[in-house]
Amino acid sequence: MWRQMNGTAVLDELSTAVEKMILLEKKSGYRIRICIGTDSQVKGSTTEYATVVVFIREGHGGRMLVHKSREKQKISIKERLLKEVAMSIETAYSLLPVLNRYDIALEVHADINSDPQFKSQPSYAEAKGYILGMGFEFKAKPFAFASSSCANKMVN
Repeated sequence: MWRQMNGTAVLDELSTAVEKMILLEKKSGYRIRICIGTDSQVKGSTTEYATVVVFIREGHGGRMLVHKSREKQKISIKERLLKEVAMSIETAYSLLPVLNRYDIALEVHADINSDPQFKSQPSYAEAKGYILGMGFEFKAKPFAFASSSCANKMVN
């Protein structure tokens, strides 16, 4: 179930909730863009995921919706990072009709670093190709705040 940042459940389908938020933000005079990202945290034998849809009000902060999930399957770090990307892409793809209708810019953020000294680096090229291949704008660390900051706070 999707929730607002304060924990309130979103009762509508995600696309309907996003459309309502777009209309509210436009009515308030804000120009917005949307960033989607996912992060995960391994806790014992469980992996917890948080996917966020961040509404950036240009020059005026933002709002966020979050969806949390968990699984008991043990997977490698590379598989986990690519699963995060897949979850973000699935969310982005489901929102495309609404975002196109209102001409809203969309970025998909990956919690992956291009620097070889980090464990996430071996997944960088695949994640970038996956996101760009699906037609989305790609952002990685340190510019991927939706995944590395917003989703990270929701999963920790």
